[in-house]
This record gives sequence, structure tokens and C-alpha cells, in this order.
Amino acid sequence: MTKQVQQLDRVIIRFAGDSGDGMQLTGDRFTAGTAEFGNDLSTLPNFPAEIRAPAGTLPGVSSFQLHFADHDILTPGDAPNVLVAMNPAALKANLGDLPRGADVIANTDEFTKRNLQKVGYDANPLEDGSLAEWRVHPVPLTSLTVKALEDFDISKKDAERAKNMFALGLLSWLYHRPTEATISFLETKFAKKPDIAKANIAAFTAGWNYGETTESFSVSYEVKPAQLPPGVYRNISGNQALAYGLIAASVQSKLPLFLGSYPITPASDILHELSKHKRFGIRTFQAEDEIAGVGAALGASFGGALGVTTTSGPGVALKAETVGLAVTTELPLIVVDVQRAGPSTGMPTKTEQTDLLMAMYGRNGESPLPVVAAMSPSDCFDAAVEAARLAVKYRTPVMLLSDGYLANGSEPWKVPSAAELPDISVPFATEPNDGEAFLPFKRDPETLARPWAVPGTAGLEHRIGGIEKADGTGNISYDPDNHDRMVRLRQAKIDGIAKDIPALEVDDPDGDARVLVLGWGSTYGPIAAAVRRIRKSGGKVAQAHLRHLNPLPANTGEVLKSYDKVLLPEINLGQLALLLRARFLVDIISYNRVRGLPFKAEELAGVIQDVIDSE
Repeated sequence: MTKQVQQLDRVIIRFAGDSGDGMQLTGDRFTAGTAEFGNDLSTLPNFPAEIRAPAGTLPGVSSFQLHFADHDILTPGDAPNVLVAMNPAALKANLGDLPRGADVIANTDEFTKRNLQKVGYDANPLEDGSLAEWRVHPVPLTSLTVKALEDFDISKKDAERAKNMFALGLLSWLYHRPTEATISFLETKFAKKPDIAKANIAAFTAGWNYGETTESFSVSYEVKPAQLPPGVYRNISGNQALAYGLIAASVQSKLPLFLGSYPITPASDILHELSKHKRFGIRTFQAEDEIAGVGAALGASFGGALGVTTTSGPGVALKAETVGLAVTTELPLIVVDVQRAGPSTGMPTKTEQTDLLMAMYGRNGESPLPVVAAMSPSDCFDAAVEAARLAVKYRTPVMLLSDGYLANGSEPWKVPSAAELPDISVPFATEPNDGEAFLPFKRDPETLARPWAVPGTAGLEHRIGGIEKADGTGNISYDPDNHDRMVRLRQAKIDGIAKDIPALEVDDPDGDARVLVLGWGSTYGPIAAAVRRIRKSGGKVAQAHLRHLNPLPANTGEVLKSYDKVLLPEINLGQLALLLRARFLVDIISYNRVRGLPFKAEELAGVIQDVIDSE
């Protein structure tokens, strides 16, 4: 039977099931095939915080959304065109996000009376007409998988576990995804269990063949490769990109990288990734707690290494005292905060932008430091290199902000050549700098950075610690005037970084927009997608995005005052808006949602249009 192939410019697919159904693995493999095919893509994994939530319940639903297209895209998409629901809980948890006419592929084997009752269904929604607004494809995924594997010497339980591979095969057929990489992946993943490997490959192939032969799917779809700038690309998550950025910073600074870290969601994957790269001289230390991790990292910086610690919001709170020590000793240190929903434990697997004020001010005393924020998964690489540049050049701790959406999401990344990366190496102090004496706090007149003297360098012995130091000599000082001077010098050093970062760029095609949409961090993609929609409909709007949050680019005030209205969407209750209002006396219009999820482009487009219409 010849089936029709329909061309699409983009598709949004969401795999959803119980947290034990392998939805993240299924999504990862579909993403890998999509990246191999050459589409532009963006992903949004969404999973419970519990290690194993009760099976078949709403809190236990895990999902993976993938948006892929034949053109440049900026977000994982607002609403899925296709939902693969592995059980009633997955259907109920995600149905509200589906637009009318979307496809639902439902695993009918799991729509039992017991599973329906678990999530409050009085009747089977696949049979009672309640899904008439959507195109429902009932597929007995579990029983078809078990049937396909009946000749394999594996248990029924292991056969049922392969149903996610059957679903992956079906979707790979439906959207013409390559199969070779998935087969190779399964062979490698289960190399020590060849029977399981063969069974999963057979389930994957059976899913593909089911799509090819069944009358349930008379149409398959093709999304052509995107026309991206020439280069070498790979799919990369934010945590991977950040880890690679730290490795690149180590190479470009000519400093060994030391990571002192305590595992915490959603930052742990940075530790996992860096631990694989010992060949680059990377040392990773899994500490007994957050305080030990940052203490070890700062000690490594004192010893002449690029010290890094990775964490999330609760860990930043615990590290605060040692970060303050780094401020007063004026040693380079990179503190990576992969933000998550709080307060306290909060929602560990959900995203937020709620740590900005803590990054700025969450230490005792006047303890300023630079704050840098990544704006996309691939941009985490560049943000890490920039954080390292500032840390070593200005001898200061730097707070690098990512978040759960960036950390776990992925997109194509154009791999840079080594020649494209900046040289961020700095010389260590090797000789006295005041006649025959060494003054550890004698500053560079341009950067105000103090010398970096590695312990053991002859003639450069000096005192260091958390007690206030005398200007120049570094000796302990309780003199009021000296303390005032040191506080102002440390602040001036950070303020001076504004001369060393790019000006805030504004995207205003015709130069006549009266409304500016400002963003920072992971809001970049949804804001940019919303701005595209407004311009496509004839509206005029400007966009700007902040990477450096402290200090702000030197022209920030000028930009803000150039527009009649400034709209600032944040996944918090208005933290950056508070800072900008205080600093520049501009009446920022805040738009805030704190739902543990990224903004939707359609939602922001409506907000932007409302602001334009209110002119």
C-alpha cells in the first residue's frame, strides 16, 4: 500500500507516560535522529522530582516535548501537534495543552478500569466521545510489543518495558526519522545484555513496520532539513554546553580546571560531564556537602587553578559565606547556579528565574560580584567562557546563572573552532612589585585586580583570609578609613567591568518602535518568538536581551529611556524590574509567571500587543 507523504514546515511532538515508561530516553533518541537529519530543534523535558512516583498517577507523569522545523526556531513550542499518551494519567495531564485537531496516539492496553479510576475517569475517554475534538489513534502498544518479542528469551516484564521503543519506531516512521543511530545506540547501551539489545531493536523495528503497514496511519510527514549557516553542528543540552564551556575556558586560560561540587538537581549533569574529561587535566571532586564543595574550589583558585563550583538555589544559600570569602580575598571563582523552583526544596525539576537578587546581594557585607546569565542551551557554552574571563581577569568570584529549562533542554550547536575562542590567560605574579617587597593588594591601575601569587613562589609570601585587609599590604586592619576604602575599591572593580563588556544591543528593524521588550536568561527564546509574531502581524516592537546583569552594560539606562514603554517578562515576581526601576527611575512594566515552566510565545505575544495597544 502506497501512503501519502505530506510536507510540513514544523512539528511539535510530546511523549508522555509514567515515569518508568522511558519517555526521556524515547525523546532523547527521537531528538538525536532529528538532529542527525538536519532539522533545527528545541526540546523541553518535564519529569517528576520523585525517584519513582506512584505508577499511573498524575504526579508520576513524565513528558518530553520536541519542536523541530525546516527553519530557525527559538522555543520547544507552545502546544504539541502530536501527543503520545502511554496511559490515562499521561492523557489527562497533557490534554489541556493540545489544540483542537491535534493527534493523540494512545496506548489502549493501559486504559484499564483500574488505571482510569486512578486519575478520576468515570468512563474510558477513548470510547465515550469526549475526545471528538482531536484525532485519536488507538494503538495497543504494550500487547503489540509483547507479540513482536514472543520469540525472544526474555521475561514478559522486559518485553513490556520495550513498548517505548515500539512507540519510537512508529513515530520515526511517521516523521521519516533516520533509524541507524537508534539501532547503534541500543546495541551500545545494552552491550552487556545482548538479548535485551536485540529485543529493543526488534520492538523499534516492529513499531516502524506497524506504521508502514497499518491502515490507522494513511499519511506520513516530512520536515525538510533547516538551512543553517555552514559549519559542524551537534545537538547539545545546556548542562553539556556549560561543561564544555568550562573546559574551553580552562584551555584558553591555560589553567587546570577544578570542580568542587555536591550533587543537586538540575546541576548534577555538569559534574557528571566534567568527570569524563580527565584528559584535559580536569579534576572533579564530589564533596560531602555544598560548603565543602565551594571551599575546595576556592582553595584550588588560591593554588593557581580555575576553581568552579556548581549548584542550584539551595546550594547557593549554603555557599554564601565562602563566596564572600572569595570576594574579600579577591580570588577568581566561578559559581554556577542552575536555578530551580523554590523556596527551600520547592519543585526541584521545574524551572525559575528566582535567584537573581540572591546572586546580586545574597552575602553579608558589601560583597559585589559579576553576574552573567545564559540565554539558550547552546549559549551556556559562551556564557561559561565569559564568566571565566571575568573571574581570572578581575580576580573575583562570578555568578553564572542558568536554569532547569536551559540545563535539560537541547538545541543544535555550531561547534566553534579553537581559533574563535578568546585568549583569557593571565600571568601569575613571579617577583616583588614594590621594590624588594611584594604587596598582595597592589592593584592594576586599569582593572583594579590584585596580583595572583601562587603559594610557594619565593619572595611572594603573603597573608590571606576573611578578616579585612590593609590596602596594599594585605595585613589585618580594623582601621575605619581603610575599611571604607577597601569596600569602595572592591565595588569600583566590579563597576569598572562595564567598560569591558559589549553595549546592550537593540533589535529595532525600522528604528521607530515605541515599545521595548527586555529580557534576561532563558526568556530569550519565548520573547524573540513572540516578537516575531507581532512583527509578522504588522506591529512595531523592539527587543533587547541582557547577558551581563552586574554590572549592566554602560548604555542600559540610555536604551531604557529611548522607548515610551519597557516590558520585562520574568519567571519571578519582578526581580530585575525592581533593580532597573531603582537604578534608572524607569517605570518598567513587569509581566511575571512563576509556574515552573517557560513562557509560551503566544502568551507573550498577547501581552506585547496589549502594551502596544495601550499607547
